[in-house]
Amino acid sequence: MSANTVTGPREELFYWITITFSQTLGAALALLAGLYAWTFVSRVRLFWAAFILTRPLGATVGDFFDKPLAKGGLDISRPLASLVLAAAIVALILLLPQRPCRHPASRPAA
Repeated sequence: MSANTVTGPREELFYWITITFSQTLGAALALLAGLYAWTFVSRVRLFWAAFILTRPLGATVGDFFDKPLAKGGLDISRPLASLVLAAAIVALILLLPQRPCRHPASRPAA
């Protein structure tokens, strides 16, 4: 898929969905979320797997922020884009509840 073929909102949406999922291995992230929710796989291993898979997502979002408007981006400077992303990360850390681990190994024996 060439960025040169993106000419309207529908194509733009398809382009970014395609780029995001091809770059971040979206199916693998969904699989990790499923493993987290429905299995007792090590949370540490799942964290590092997700961390490795999401590295390209950060690059893609960063590119979207500082890409010129004419090319489908937001045309925000890198320092401002970094500030916006940092604020979003801090807000999510503060707003999302932190819960203790419910891993079977951490439960007392019956």
